[in-house]
Amino acid sequence: MDARSLAILESIMRVLIPDPLRSYTAGIAVVNAPGATLAELVDELDRRYPGLRFRIIDEQGGIRRHIKFFVNGLQACDLRPMLRERDEVMIVCALSGG
Repeated sequence: MDARSLAILESIMRVLIPDPLRSYTAGIAVVNAPGATLAELVDELDRRYPGLRFRIIDEQGGIRRHIKFFVNGLQACDLRPMLRERDEVMIVCALSGG
């Protein structure tokens, strides 16, 4: 196993899934997934829960306007942030309507 693979295995994040996206996770609100960056984490989530990425990432690879990512309580503006073992990632969906 190379160093990169070992680093990914050691970087398991707790991911909080918002209610509107739980249909992709069979109703699970909190999942654990690896990834060295937020982008890798999203790819892993989509591998496990097909279709999830399309709901949170646009066709240009950016975070959709109605979605926010928070890593340990700090908003991530893109998918580049590096992640560390035991980081908590929260996905938030904006609400609309009237």
